[in-house]
Amino acid sequence: MTKKILSYLLVTACAVAVFFCETTNAASREEVAAIKVETAKDFRYWNLNSPTLNKIIKFVEEANTPGHKNFIPKQNRVAVFDMDGTIYCETAPLYFQETMFLYRALEDKNYSPTKEMRDFAAKIKPKIYNKTGITKEENDELFNNLTAAYKGMTPEEYRAYVRDFMQTNETGLTNLKRGEAFYLPMMEIMSYLGNNGFEVYIVTACSYLTTRELAEGVVPVNPNRIIGSDFGYTTTNMGSDAPDKHFYDRYKEKVVIAGTPLKDNAQSRKIFSIINQIGKKPTLAFGNSMGDSGMLEYTLQDNLYNSAAFVVLCDDTKRELGNLKKAENMKNTAISRGWNTISMRDEFKTIYGDNVKRAK
Repeated sequence: MTKKILSYLLVTACAVAVFFCETTNAASREEVAAIKVETAKDFRYWNLNSPTLNKIIKFVEEANTPGHKNFIPKQNRVAVFDMDGTIYCETAPLYFQETMFLYRALEDKNYSPTKEMRDFAAKIKPKIYNKTGITKEENDELFNNLTAAYKGMTPEEYRAYVRDFMQTNETGLTNLKRGEAFYLPMMEIMSYLGNNGFEVYIVTACSYLTTRELAEGVVPVNPNRIIGSDFGYTTTNMGSDAPDKHFYDRYKEKVVIAGTPLKDNAQSRKIFSIINQIGKKPTLAFGNSMGDSGMLEYTLQDNLYNSAAFVVLCDDTKRELGNLKKAENMKNTAISRGWNTISMRDEFKTIYGDNVKRAK
């Protein structure tokens, strides 16, 4: 056998191995982090001739073409992404930090919740896991407990807790850990934009601390470009002092989570966060629900440059825990508002890797 034939067989075997790995296994965090898309030819996780992908590629190419009517100066190329349901799983069975609260209150052997907290968690868990819905009052109480359950933890201790919970398996989906549950096609979009002169941000209602730990070393976004809901903090010696009146002594105290409710970065608050923390109007916005509608509409309103908004539809019921009624309602809203839609079912070649399916 000639060296030429041996070389060909080796290359072919490697290509088959890479393809098999990419399409049959859930992508690990390291594999997600390795995604790199610079040109239109680099996309692997979208179906051929995806109308949405073609729109995005066209948008980016025109934005980078001086003299084109849709050219956007580099300093004004800003793209914002919601997290849950847009680039990361939100349905197994609920948002990451809400599911982590249920674990904290009901299963964590190292934590002693109040009776009220444990009883509340036990009451809503079957509703959440069976997807029968919780009331507005229960949702409000759940929101308040998202921080109360971690009162007294340092930010570093909380992030370590998130890291540990990331190792647990998603509920309702096979072969997928919570820390791996990023949508591979959307990771490609984020990489593509970042490699073509766009400043890419995550703007989410999930907390800063949670989002930054989930994204660390995986999502192609710098930590200072992650905008989320605020934890309330205190120090171990602050007592009743106002924060602006308290002298912090590094030898005698630590910064800890106060346990007060999050300052929620949802709905129109996303607009205000963009104004205050980015300082420029986005030209691209990606979301998946009415919780993202504020930043989608703000992006399109009176923009000096070509702009577009996209929503990811939860219409895949085989590879994801989709909801066809919800997806149809969102699609109708998107059409009426001039937002583009992304069909997970029809446009994603894979979501997490083909070995991830809806559990029976």
